[in-house]
Amino acid sequence: MSEVKKGDKVKVHYTGKLNDGSVFDSSANREPLEFEVGAGMMIAGFDNAVNGMKVGDKKVAEIPAAEAYGEKNDDMVVSVPKAQLPPDLNPEIGQQLSMQQPNGQAIPVVVTKVETETIEIDANHPLAGKDLIFDIELVEIS
Repeated sequence: MSEVKKGDKVKVHYTGKLNDGSVFDSSANREPLEFEVGAGMMIAGFDNAVNGMKVGDKKVAEIPAAEAYGEKNDDMVVSVPKAQLPPDLNPEIGQQLSMQQPNGQAIPVVVTKVETETIEIDANHPLAGKDLIFDIELVEIS
């Protein structure tokens, strides 16, 4: 039986959890996740975890933040004057917004602080700085 190697297209079922056991994503009740191993489609730790697996194999992969979504970057937390926001926007802590980068690409941000004249937004990935645990089951290699 063949083992997963770089360049293989695979299908996996997975459940992603944080250290406290809370689930942040899962393929349960959905089609398995399909991706090409080593093509940069997945976080590095997940990509590495499927290497060497055979169809039917199950494993638990503990992925440190550095191999997941990276460490939290304080430079990605910025203060924005409320005057620059759309007039009909009433920002609240935890609210997700979309910010336009100079190149036109939109990036998701989360409001982390609301003050009289400014709001603070965080453009880090919501899972940045967190170690992740994935239950992985290899369903198919093609």
